[in-house]
Amino acid sequence: MASYVAVKRSVFLLGLLFSFGQVQAVDRLNILWIYLEDVSGWFSCYGEKLIKTPNIDRLAARGIRFDRFYTPAGVCSATRSAIIVGAMQTTFGIHNHRSGRSTFRGKNMGKAFDDIRLPKGVEPLPVMMKKEGYFTFNQSGKDDYNFKWSASEFYSPNSNKNYWRNRKLGQPFFGQIQLRGGKLGRRAVKTVERAKVPVPPYYPDIPLVREEIAHHYDCLLKTDEQIGQILAELDKDGLTGSTLIFCFSDHGYKLHRHKQFLYEGGIRMPLIVAGPGIRPGQVRADLVSGIDIVPASLVAAGMNVPSHMEGKDFLAKDYQPRDFVTAARDRCDFTIERIRAVVTPRYKYLRNYLTDRPFMQPSYKDPWPVSKKFREMMVNGEMNEEQLIFFGSKKPLEELYDLQNDPHEIHNLANDPKYLKALDKHRRLLTEWIQNTGDQGQTTESDAGLIAALKRWGANCVNPEYDRVRHLLNAVKFP
Repeated sequence: MASYVAVKRSVFLLGLLFSFGQVQAVDRLNILWIYLEDVSGWFSCYGEKLIKTPNIDRLAARGIRFDRFYTPAGVCSATRSAIIVGAMQTTFGIHNHRSGRSTFRGKNMGKAFDDIRLPKGVEPLPVMMKKEGYFTFNQSGKDDYNFKWSASEFYSPNSNKNYWRNRKLGQPFFGQIQLRGGKLGRRAVKTVERAKVPVPPYYPDIPLVREEIAHHYDCLLKTDEQIGQILAELDKDGLTGSTLIFCFSDHGYKLHRHKQFLYEGGIRMPLIVAGPGIRPGQVRADLVSGIDIVPASLVAAGMNVPSHMEGKDFLAKDYQPRDFVTAARDRCDFTIERIRAVVTPRYKYLRNYLTDRPFMQPSYKDPWPVSKKFREMMVNGEMNEEQLIFFGSKKPLEELYDLQNDPHEIHNLANDPKYLKALDKHRRLLTEWIQNTGDQGQTTESDAGLIAALKRWGANCVNPEYDRVRHLLNAVKFP
């Protein structure tokens, strides 16, 4: 793989062009993130047989397909907050879902509540790129960050539509194109035959489950079509040869045990990188974290990586693969939870801190027909042992899975004496990571944060943590 430094120098030499007596701006690589929402990597370039995704396959053939890419969380705002700053969300206290905002779906939370800000000197990637002269945009954008931010600091004027086309002549761009992916709903045409979809062993094989899985395949077909349109627009504007593309998902699809959780279906996602300096047709199986995307983007743009960033430039010529990656689950909407995960090349270790409450706590998914069916089957004893690992009433303190031999994470090895050495190793890795990064999820959310959650979700807030501030909801005057 050619180094980005070398590419940058080559482009610099070619970029000193004169036009009408004036020196043109030196060309720099464009950086484009194709950001997928709620998308599991069931693409044909990843070995999927049920559907064909020719446009994603074409992009992968032009660059690198990453087989072990993990997002920092299983939910959008925590993942997006971590990725945009190049560090784990737990490091900067931006780990609780939909925190750090004064308004929520049109409801004013009050200035005193949930006012989470990044530490001084910690700048999100769009801010850094804009300061360096890049045209920055977020097309159809989701800006779901758990901290206060300013659109005027993030994005260039006239950047809310038309992709990169409103930038100045010769100006490089950093852009995010957000695709609804698993949230396409009715826009995803019912194509995939429901009877043919694979049902993993942790789900009961019932029509409602098949419908949910098949619908996600339908969404992926539409997503592939949309990616093809984006690639065509780059070709049309003559930008393919100067644009480095990162195509990835924030977390897995919406069904239980995937979205919001730290099993493979929730955090092991697709990542494809293609563009100048990237040798085509590569496949990498080393561990890559979502927090690595920002450092790689900065270096590709010829910029320095700030010291506070925990991510690594995984495209560097001298890159040393990670020994492990981490992920975290904290409050999602009104549901308070705390789970941490460490993934090594072979194993995944999970630590469940709140063992007094089941995985199937009350959540926004409860009104769904499939959720109601799951709970009905639980009550009626219609789930087998493998399904009750997640849908049962108990939660283990520790989980250890051999990902090579147990990709569905069914057989918990934490209590097996034969795996004591592996268990101890992963315990140590997690404990050291928590200590070294100052994981802010170790403490209960602030009173302000809990009050804001109560104001947002009201009676849905049933966890005992809310009891200490519930009386303040009526005592405090909200705007």
